Order: sequence, then C-alpha cells, then structure tokens
Amino acid sequence: MNTLLETLPYLLDFSIVISALIGVTCGILGGAMPGISPSITMALLLPFTYAMAPTDAIVMLAATYVGAEYGGSVPAILIRTPGTNAAAATVLDGYEMNLQGKAGLALGISLYSGFLGSLFGLALLMLLSAPLAKLALAFTPPAYFALGILGLSVIATLSGGSMIKGLIAALFGLMIATIGTDPVTGSNRFTFGSSGLLGGIEPVLVMVGLFAMSELLIQAGSRGKIEHVKSRPRIQFPGLKLAKRLIKPQSIGGVIGAFEGVMPGAGGTIASFMAYNEARRYSKRKDEFGKGSPEGIAAPETANNTVAETALVPLLSFGIPGSNSTAILLGGFLIHGLQPGPMLFQKSADVIHGLYAGIFASTIGMVIVGMIILPVCVWMVNRPRAFLNAFILVLILSGIYTIHEGLTDVTLMLIAGVIGFGMRILRFPFLPTVLGLVLGFLVESNFRRSMVLSGGEASIFFENWISVGLLSVAAIFILGSTLHRVITFFRSKPQIETSNDSKG
Repeated sequence: MNTLLETLPYLLDFSIVISALIGVTCGILGGAMPGISPSITMALLLPFTYAMAPTDAIVMLAATYVGAEYGGSVPAILIRTPGTNAAAATVLDGYEMNLQGKAGLALGISLYSGFLGSLFGLALLMLLSAPLAKLALAFTPPAYFALGILGLSVIATLSGGSMIKGLIAALFGLMIATIGTDPVTGSNRFTFGSSGLLGGIEPVLVMVGLFAMSELLIQAGSRGKIEHVKSRPRIQFPGLKLAKRLIKPQSIGGVIGAFEGVMPGAGGTIASFMAYNEARRYSKRKDEFGKGSPEGIAAPETANNTVAETALVPLLSFGIPGSNSTAILLGGFLIHGLQPGPMLFQKSADVIHGLYAGIFASTIGMVIVGMIILPVCVWMVNRPRAFLNAFILVLILSGIYTIHEGLTDVTLMLIAGVIGFGMRILRFPFLPTVLGLVLGFLVESNFRRSMVLSGGEASIFFENWISVGLLSVAAIFILGSTLHRVITFFRSKPQIETSNDSKG
C-alpha cells in the first residue's frame, strides 16, 4: 500500500506521462513491423534518451517494451506474421478469425487481454517483487533445463492430428537452434564458413518465413480466389458474454506470465505457448482452437503482456536482465548512472516510483493508441489481395533487412518460406518447429552446463526440488496427452467399423 501511495503523485508528472505515451506508441509500431522486435525498437530509441532526465528515459524505454509486446499481435492477426516471437501463438486463432471477417473482434480481444495482462503484471511488480526475485535466484542450470523440457512438452498438444509429424517438426526446430557458436566450448557448428551464421539464426527469421512467406507462396500458387470475409474497419471489444468466457484463459495466461516473466531467460514466448496449451486443455470448446477461438487469442496475449512487467523484477531487484529487451533497459539505467539492485530502491526511489507510474500510463496509452491505429490496419487488410500481398512482401523484406542490414537474413527468411511452403503441402504443423527453435538453446546450454557441474552425473537433475517439480509436470503433460490420443483412437475405431457396416 505504501508503494502505491508513493507512486500516485508521479502519475501527475507531465514529462513522465508524455515519455510513456511516446514509448508505447513507438513500441506498438515497432512490434507491428515484422522483424523489428521489442529489443530492436528499444535500441533505436536508446540514443534519444541520453539528454533526457533519468526517470523519463527509463519510462520511455520500459513503455516501448510494453507497447511492442502488444504490437506483435497486430500482424499476427491481420497478415499471419508474428511481429514478435511471443506473438507466434496468437497466429493460429487470430488469423483464422480474420479470415472469418472478425479481424476487429480479434484485435479487440488482443488489446483487451493485453491491457489486463499489463495491469496484472504491474501489480505483481509493485507488490511481490522481493518474493518473486528470490524465486528467480533459486533457478540453477538443472532447473532451467527442466523448464525447457516443460515447454517442449507442449508439443504433444500442438501437433494437431499427427504426433509423428509434430515431433519431426519440433526436431527440425531443435536442429536449427544448434547452428552457430557452441554454448560451452565456443566452437563453430554448422556455419559452413559463413560469418553471418556465427550468432545462430534469429527465431524471427524462421517464423516470418514459415508463417508469412509460405502464406504468400500459397496464395501466389492458388488459381482461385482466397476465401476472405471482409472485416469492418473498426475495433470491436468483446461483449459481456464473451468477456465472461475469456476470464478463464486470461487467468491462466496471467498466472503463467507471472511465473515465466520473473525467471531470467524464460520470456514471453514460452509463456504464450504454455498459456495457449493450458487454455486449450481446460477449455469447454477444445475443438474451436486453431479454427478461430477467442480463447486462443486471450490466453497468450495476457501471458506475454504480463511478462513485459514481471520481467523487470529480477532486473530491478538484482540487476539481472532476463532478455534482450531488459538488457537494453539495463543499459538505459547505466547510461544515467543508475545501478539496478537492492540499493536502487534506497538511493533512487524516485526513479522506481516514476517507473511504476510510467508503466501504468503506458498501459492506458496502449488502449488509446491501439484504438486509433487498429481501424487503419483493418482497412488496409481489406484492400485488394494483390496490392496487399505486394505491401506485405515489401514490409517483410525491409523489416528483415533492418535486423542486421545484410542479405544473409533475407536469404534465410526466404529459405524458411520455401520450407514452410513444403510443410503446408505435407501438413506439418509450424508451432512445434517454432517452439523447438526458441527452446533449443535453453535446453541444450543448461543441460550441458549441468553435466559439467556434476561431472557427467545425470542425478543432478533430481537433486533440485524445482527441476524435479518441473520435470514431473512435463511428464504428466506428455503422458496425459498420449493417453488422451490413445483413448480417442479406440473410441473412434468402433464408430468407423459401424459406419462401414451400415454402408455394406
């Protein structure tokens, strides 16, 4: 309560509010452009903060992070291109709603859920930073490995009709994650002499290629017209009945986002995928997922927007950046002579309270800015398909090129697009590939570090209560999904035989 009372006066500070609005606007626009991740958007704004007051600078960078996490859902829904890694889970149902002429409602659900997730994350940041930070410090390499395995266990649900195809797709993503520099020895792996591959392949390159380029190739090769119901050029928030239905997936997303965000290295991507999986598991309308389910948008969007705030807990309390975005925010602190950690709350309490106020202002600003620009986005999507596809292609190529300002990224994205085209034809799911790619480094690096620490003894994974708990939950998920598929198979078999007999 004292923290809240001390923060309230900063909401009346004009410079803080303006900095928050500028940051969230730039963040939404940056997140909405494929290839321009939250960290890149923050890096572009970082030089402009040199001459600003410390509190205003930190608020602008943090607000950019908040806005970008939401902005990634805009292209995910409208053009089947996740603007950020965390928005990949939103593609599945968001784009399907767009095809059904419900783009305005899908964007409204995303904005509404993102708003609730941000408020929930801010409340946790203000009230529970110390306990959550202690939990984050308890994570060791075996625990992070178990966390990665827990994330991979979601593949059983995301595999669609064929578990084998889902596993093959996931292994493909894990293989891509091994390209680059070895996390333990530092040697080069599968770079084929290319310096552009030393840092590995950015997940956004693969995701844009799989989702967006493959979609363009499919449409280019289609002789008939692509079925697409035009959406009204306005945003539509869920009504009371739908809002009640979304409470459960939003609650699931908020809890998972809080848990994942406070752990350095986890991030919004894992949170959004796990939230999507759990929302589907506990939904009464499981069959709607992947076909335009509002719950499939609400859960991941609540989760990744919650992460945007809870990820600041280890940064503020211990100076530990858990992602590229929080690392840039750490740079903003250091530029202005501030060292995040326990002493920051004592020596620079005004910066902390100003940051809380700025995040709240940016959350309100996210709704205002979203309501202004989203109708324009919906209008653009309703333009003739040929012109829209040309615009999307230019947007993708320019966005990917700006990541490292080289043609290597563009080439990799195009290759991923061709592979995605083949996966579509063969009906391989995309999401297991994305999940394997995102979690590959986390799993491999922490597994090998754990083995180094234990001298090659696998028992280290069962000595830590956190790793044991996470591995147990992962085993339950895998066994539960497998058992469900087996039961479904045997239940459907008699029906098939009966239908064949009736035909005879």
